[in-house]
This record gives sequence, C-alpha cells and structure tokens, in this order.
Amino acid sequence: MTVGVAILDLSGEVLDVNSFKEASRSYITSHIINYGKTVLIATDVHNPPKLVKKMATSLNSRIFSPYRDLAVSAKNDLVDDYVNFQDQNPSMHRSGVNNKLIPQNAHERDALAAAIQAYKNYQKKLEQIERRTQSLGLTPQIVDDVKILVINEIPITKAINFTLEKIKSSINQAGKSIHDDVSSKTSVNGTKKHKKLEKLQNTVREDRISKSPFELSKLQSKLKSQEKQIKNLQNKNRILEDDAHQYQDEIFQLETKIQRLQFQYSQNILHQKEITKKNSIIKGIQEKLNNEKSLREDLEAQLKLIKRIRAMELSKEALPVKIIDSFSKDGIREAASFKNIKRGDVVLLKSSEGGGSHTALLLIKLGVKAVITLDKMSHQAREVFEKNKIPLLEEKNVDLNMADDFAVIMKTDLKGEIDKWAKNLEEKKKKEDSNKLLKIIDDYKAQRKRSTNNL
Repeated sequence: MTVGVAILDLSGEVLDVNSFKEASRSYITSHIINYGKTVLIATDVHNPPKLVKKMATSLNSRIFSPYRDLAVSAKNDLVDDYVNFQDQNPSMHRSGVNNKLIPQNAHERDALAAAIQAYKNYQKKLEQIERRTQSLGLTPQIVDDVKILVINEIPITKAINFTLEKIKSSINQAGKSIHDDVSSKTSVNGTKKHKKLEKLQNTVREDRISKSPFELSKLQSKLKSQEKQIKNLQNKNRILEDDAHQYQDEIFQLETKIQRLQFQYSQNILHQKEITKKNSIIKGIQEKLNNEKSLREDLEAQLKLIKRIRAMELSKEALPVKIIDSFSKDGIREAASFKNIKRGDVVLLKSSEGGGSHTALLLIKLGVKAVITLDKMSHQAREVFEKNKIPLLEEKNVDLNMADDFAVIMKTDLKGEIDKWAKNLEEKKKKEDSNKLLKIIDDYKAQRKRSTNNL
C-alpha cells in the first residue's frame, strides 16, 4: 500500500510532499516528527481511515476531515491554485515553491489537497493571530504556541492572554530563582562568624553607595516605562476581551444558525425521500388504475357491441353487419371470437388484401350468409366464394349504416343485393356454359373438317 504525506507549517508553507510504499506506521510517524510537533492530521475523506486514527493517537494530535469526500477535480483545483498562488507570491513564504514540493503522483496530490483544505479551514484565525500579536514583540515560536491553542478550540484572546501570563510567570520565576539563590548564600554566610557577616554587610553597603545617581535614575526610568507598557497591554487586553466576547456571541449565533440549517437540510432530505417514495407508489397505483380503466372500457365496449348486435338480430327490419379488420387467418379468428360471428351472419371486410382461397374457406366454414367488401378481392378467393354460393357484395352498392366497429343493413336491401348477385352469377354461369357449348361445337366442326379432308 502506498501512503502519501504532505506537511504544512502553521503559516501555510509547504515543508514536505512525499509518498511511501509498503512503509510501516512507525517509519511514517518518525518522518513526520522530524518537522516538529504535529497539531493536525488531515484526510481527504469524510470518515478517517484506521491508519489516520492510529497516527493521530500516537502523535497526540487532532484529526481534520472534510464534511464530504473530496472529488478528484476538487483536489486538483486545490493543489493547482495553492501552488500557483505561492509561486506568484514568493514573498509570503520563506522558501517559495520548488519542484520537490510539487506532487509527483495521485497519493501525494491527495495528501497535499487534504493538508491545504485543513489549513484553509483555520487560515483566517491563524492570520488574525499574526496580526494581533505583531505589536507584542513575540517570537515566531511563541506565536505558533498561540496558534496551537486556538486550533485546540481555545478562543484567540484567551490563548494570547494565557501565553502572555505564561511568559510573565516565567520571568517572575527566573527573578525569584535569582533572589532565592542570593538568600541561600546569605543564609549560609549567616552560619559564619559575626565578624565575617558584618564585613559582608559593609561590603554590600559600600557597593550600594558606590552606585552613581545617574545609574539609579536610569533604572527608575526603565521601570516606569515597563509599568506604562504593562498598563497599555492591560488596556489592550480589556479591549481584546470585549472583542472576544462580541466574536463569541457572533460565533454562537452563527453556529446556532448552522445547526438550524443543517437540521432543516436533513429534514428536507428526509421529506424529499418520503415524497419520492410516495410518488413512486402513486405512479404504480396510477398505472394499475389506468390499465384497469382501459380494460373496463374495452369490456364495456364489447358489452355494448354485443347488446347492439343482439338488438339488431331481434329486429325484423335490419340486420347487424359484423366487421372484420383484415382478410387473414388471425383477423378472421379474432373477429369470430370478439364479435361472435356465427352461421347466417353478414360480415364486412375492411381490407381484402392478402386474402386467398384458404382464408375464404375459413369464412365459409363459419357459415356466413354474405360478405361485403370495400376493395377488390383476389381472383382465387372470389372463385371459392362463388363456388360455394356465398354472395360477394360491394359496399358502394348497398345502403350500409356504420358506427365505429358496428354496421347495420336493412333486410330488404340485403335481399335485393343478394338476388342481384345470384342473378349475375347465374347469367355468368349461363354465359360460361354457352361458351363451353360453342367451343365444343367449334371443336366438333374442326374435327369433321379434318376427317373430310383426309378422305
């Protein structure tokens, strides 16, 4: 496993960018310690890995993780912007940018992006500390101590005051140590002879007297200056404490607002999920309802059609005409099932295309009384109907009343057209018989003529 490591100081300067392949945790920890005390360990994912948690424990440092996993594009932008900014502003850092501190692989890029993200999270506070301690004459190391306190969630004013008190206490402690040392020496000398003690006192007295008035005045002036500086610092501290209280109130209000917004956001997400779930259920129910509605409408249409056909069948003046959409096996079977075609029914072919002798036989087997056509039927099918004496009527020659998938024809009109068809068929047959007879006579005459010529 390869581990990427990037180290930034508390001023945001990149100190090291490196990666280790199959390295132990102790080796990586030792490498980090070489750059100083570790304050934060950052990761580029929301849930820190076990290795990060263990290293944070061993280094006694806090963990920074983003509120959500950093995307690759976001990490690239973070690193590019930060490196370019340092390259364009080398005066802001001690060493500027060198090629060794530019990520050489994805592991180093991820580590540097996590470190930059952590620094940016505290950048404003760290820069504020630098501004507020600039006039105090503190060393960079002491300023870093203040920054560490703030990163560990100590308010800025409190961290500065704590550090100043610590410095003051150290100075007082040093002075006390000197005083105690002198006292201890005096105590030891007190065990000596009285003459030697008097001699030491006289020496000290002479030493005091030997001090010039100029030196004494100089020390008094320095003391007054320091007392004035202490008062100024105390006034600044009071002002800073007031500012700190104000900032703390603002922070509390902002944190409260953030918590409220986070709660509202989570509630909105839950509400949206619930709405999505219910919409999905409603959609399924709606689809089922539409299917049921469509089925019900089809059944009602079939029922109405059957009732109308039945009513026409019972009528003495009109006959129902059952419609077949296509002159094919499937079309005939579907119409026979759906429209209950039976012996003695009159049917209408919406399209005669594709039908032949076999499809004609299907209708003949159903026992239909007559077939009405809208277009021209094939010669083979027509011959089958004529052979079985099933009338073929053209729609333009009959008085047909149509409504949707239902048609009606008057009995008298149907009988008249069937009679015409039968008469035409009889005349056609007579003509064919006459033609056959004439042909036989012609064939006989030709044969007789050939026989006479042979004699």
